[in-house]
Formats: sequence, structure tokens, C-alpha cells
Amino acid sequence: QVQLVESGGGLVQPGGSLRLSCRASGPTFRSYAMAWFRQAPGKERDFVAVISQNSDSPTYADSVKGRFAISRDNALNTLYLQMNSLKPEDTAVYYCAAGSGRSEVSRMYYYWGQGTQVTVSS
Repeated sequence: QVQLVESGGGLVQPGGSLRLSCRASGPTFRSYAMAWFRQAPGKERDFVAVISQNSDSPTYADSVKGRFAISRDNALNTLYLQMNSLKPEDTAVYYCAAGSGRSEVSRMYYYWGQGTQVTVSS
């Protein structure tokens, strides 16, 4: 069992930056691929980024490529999402998720955090 807790969300102006964190409990964090998804009001949960167990080959949604960066620190049991050049359309609840392999499909992930709100507005 893995428990995930996100933090770092908030209100930011367009063009600004935020860094989200996802802290995992337990000794098995390093054995999971980790991903970020987001869900805007009235919309489905969408893939944002995924990183493998050893940080190889991160993959991003086209909508965030070049602006967001996913990373992890296995020694600290923590996943990160650095978000730069934020746009109003990035407004959503952001979730971290843990699964056995890199996937852009939400149903492939076993464990989810409770989410953190990101609002991009002037």
C-alpha cells in the first residue's frame, strides 16, 4: 500500500511558475512509475506527465511539453512537477499516481493522491 500526498498548488498569474510535490509513504516508492494527471471542472481526468522508476524517458502531454518538467527523488520518496509559463487553461486539480509501468492511461495506476488545486488567473 502506498499513500500519496500532493502539495504546492495555489493561485498564480499567467506566465508564472509553481512546483508541485507528491510525497509517498512506505519503502516501495522506487518500485513504481509515477505520473501526474489533472482534472478541470466538468472535464475528464487528463494525463500530464509520467516518469519511470529510474527517471528514464519522461513523457509529457503535448499541451505541457516544453513548459512542465517531471522529476523524482527516490531517496526522499517524492515526485515533483515544475510548471513554468502557466496559462489559464492549466487551471485544474492536479493528482499524482503510482503504477507498475509508464502509461498515459489513468486506469493503469493503482494509487492516487487527494489532489492539489492549481488556479492560473490574473
